Amino acid sequence: MSVVRIGLLMVGHVDPNSRFVAGDYPQLFGAILEPLGIELVPYELDVGRFPSDVAECDGWLCSPSRLSTYDPVPWLADAEELLRRIIAAEVPYVGICFGHQLLAQALGGVVAKSADGWAVGVCDYEVVARRAWMDPALDRISLIGSHQDQVMGLPDGAELLFRSDYCPTGGFGVGERAWTLQVHPEFVPALADHLLAGRVALVGAEKVAAARATLGRPLDRHAVASWIARFFTPTP
Repeated sequence: MSVVRIGLLMVGHVDPNSRFVAGDYPQLFGAILEPLGIELVPYELDVGRFPSDVAECDGWLCSPSRLSTYDPVPWLADAEELLRRIIAAEVPYVGICFGHQLLAQALGGVVAKSADGWAVGVCDYEVVARRAWMDPALDRISLIGSHQDQVMGLPDGAELLFRSDYCPTGGFGVGERAWTLQVHPEFVPALADHLLAGRVALVGAEKVAAARATLGRPLDRHAVASWIARFFTPTP
């Protein structure tokens, strides 16, 4: 199997108190993607470590973050510009959670807090548009969610790919070389459970209890990991 080098754009980190469960984002994404021939190369954008050229990796994967895309953080403007350059050069890009929201905002979409508050626990999303890399083909996916911000308006020219009742813009595509997803294929139930246990005051006791009760449900982590790997792997 040939190895594809993918730059992992680190725009945030797993809560330090929970990293003992399964590591930070390089370990979480590596666990599902490295067996599929993906070599992850971390770039810590949050400390100013940006790629010198968008072509120095075969593609780009943007991590989640505990930030909001509209927080007054100086490096976020540079991160948005980097994403615009990736899209303009048609280098493959996948954005997860914050990486989904940041691409939307960088291209003129709207990101804001949901009136319904936090979406946590196992979440079901409808696949509303199929792509060739969606193999195995699924009509719905179930993955762990952890967000209160949402994409409220798609950028011009973007196509909706995933939706749910509480998150109408659950993922989108830009041309043939970029797509995004609000929920987390990299999260494992034990990590979500530990994070939720420490966020009762933030999320609310009733919502945390309901979310923790969903964590025994089957997840489509490996199917979506296969989608990501197929998207990044050049076809013969």
